[in-house]
Formats: sequence, C-alpha cells, structure tokens
Amino acid sequence: MKSYFIVNPKAGKGKALEIVLPEIEKYKQSNSGFEYEIYVTKSEGDATAYVKSVCEKGEEARFYACGGDGTLYEVANGAFGFKNAAVGSIPLGSGNDYIRLYGTTENFLDIKGQIEGTDFVVDVIKCGDKIAMNQCSMGFDAEICNMQKQFKKVKLMSGETSYFASLLYCFIKKIKHEFTVSIDGGKPFTEKVLFCVIANSRWYGGGFMPAPFAMPNDGQIDVVIEKKTVNRLKLLGLINLYKAGKIIGDDMTIFKRAKKVHVKTKEPATVNIDGECETVTEAEFELIPGGMRFIVPNTTSFFEDVKSGKISNEIKI
Repeated sequence: MKSYFIVNPKAGKGKALEIVLPEIEKYKQSNSGFEYEIYVTKSEGDATAYVKSVCEKGEEARFYACGGDGTLYEVANGAFGFKNAAVGSIPLGSGNDYIRLYGTTENFLDIKGQIEGTDFVVDVIKCGDKIAMNQCSMGFDAEICNMQKQFKKVKLMSGETSYFASLLYCFIKKIKHEFTVSIDGGKPFTEKVLFCVIANSRWYGGGFMPAPFAMPNDGQIDVVIEKKTVNRLKLLGLINLYKAGKIIGDDMTIFKRAKKVHVKTKEPATVNIDGECETVTEAEFELIPGGMRFIVPNTTSFFEDVKSGKISNEIKI
C-alpha cells in the first residue's frame, strides 16, 4: 500500500514541505519497503482532483492531508466513494478541529505514528455533491465561517483570533435567521434561530464545541439548533458556554439525533460544509454511515479512551 502526502504549500506558515519531508525520509531510511509520493497542491480544488485520480487506479492507498481543515476537506472529497482509500491529517493549519477528538496536534505531527496508525471507519455528512467529515451548519456560525476567511488574511491572526473577529462582526450584522427545519422526514417546524449545526464530531471554528457528545462512528448526526429568544447583550454571555460545549440543555437549545436534516430559508443564507461556504435557500444534510476510513496515529490513547468510556456519545447535561 502506497502513502500519498498531499501538501498545501501555504500551510505551516509556508513551510509545510520543510516540516514533513525530513520526517518522511527519515522513516523511509529505516523502512525500505515504505512507498510514498508527495504531491504539492497548486490551487483550490487541486487536492480533490489529484486524490480522485489516484483512487480511480484501484490500488490501496493512504492520503495524508498536510495542511489545515480545508486541505483535509479537499482530500476527503477526493477519496469519498472509494473503498481503497484511507484519509489522514497532518495538521499544519490554524484550526485543525477534526483531529481534536482523536488526540493532540503533536500526536498527528508524528509521521511515524501516522504511517503506523490504524484505519478507523467513520461516518460522513453529505450535502449536495459535497461531504463533510466534521460538521455542517447554517445561520450565525455559518456566516462567521464565511467571514473568517476574510479575517484570516489579516497578518498575525490565528484561527481562533480570526474566529472571534468574525463572530463579533456577525454579532452586529448577521444575527437574525428564520429556518424551516425537518428532521428525519418529520413535520417541518419554523424557528427564529441563531444557528443550526449538523455535527458528526465536536469542534469547529478553531476550538468552539457546539456538539459535545457527537461521535463520528455512531451512525447518527447531532443536530443543535439555538433559538433566537434573547437580545444581543444576553447573547454575549453565552459565548463562553458555547465555546466550552455547555449550551445543550438550556431553554434556547433544540437538540436531536438524526440521519437526515432538511433546512429551508426565505432569504439566501450561508451553508458551511467543513469550512467551505456557499449561499443557498435550501439544503439537505444526510448521514453516510461508514463513509470514510480515517487514520488515527498509534501515539494517541483514542481507542483506549473509547473502550474505557472516557470518550463516548453518552449525553451528560
């Protein structure tokens, strides 16, 4: 089985290749049978096209996204639908939210641990012709995600700092949304909401935790809808709770587990699919059970923590 390292040259402060290449070559020196190829992406969407072209050859392959959540998104969308592909993440971005459930950034930067890691079968979320490994959303937080791309262009802004800047901007400009939502084909309901998150895992936006009980392999998506029932001043007090994963259980929150969610809105709104944003008036989110193999480094305690119950989808409010 061959390993492919898909490198975003802008990641790691422009030093992505310098970071990963020496460790890959070091591993090769000690493991002569290790086959690998490095592909440096040229433009947006290039990683998806390249990964798909390799997968179509039919050989077993592992693809390591060397970059941020955007690089992982592109690699995952290229590999989706191919049973011969597994996807990993070498986190060199500013957010790196998807890996948080599995281990530390240091765990995932360990090239040896990655190459000798375990394929973990996970669910994905399908929205239109795209898939998300982590989460999708509409409303306040999706608008934040859309604006965050602009703030990330500002020098010295980290993923978390740019998220806060976007949050404050949208807090003033884009806080009112009215969605009609149907969950698993049930009766539609209309609510004035702050946001609607369809989560396969727990974190997004550089460390915010809207879905603290989500598990990416439990065959369901966690739907978190935060109703707009208080004024801006009171909403400010909720930000820290939102970041800490403590909004579920309050009177403003609707929490459901489902396999399919349909959202309609009269006014055009942003839909966020693992950080990739587009404007829609209607979106459907569908769970694809076991849709991807994700590589978990052998340096993490993830599998032991799942076995012991330390990490689970048990709802604790």
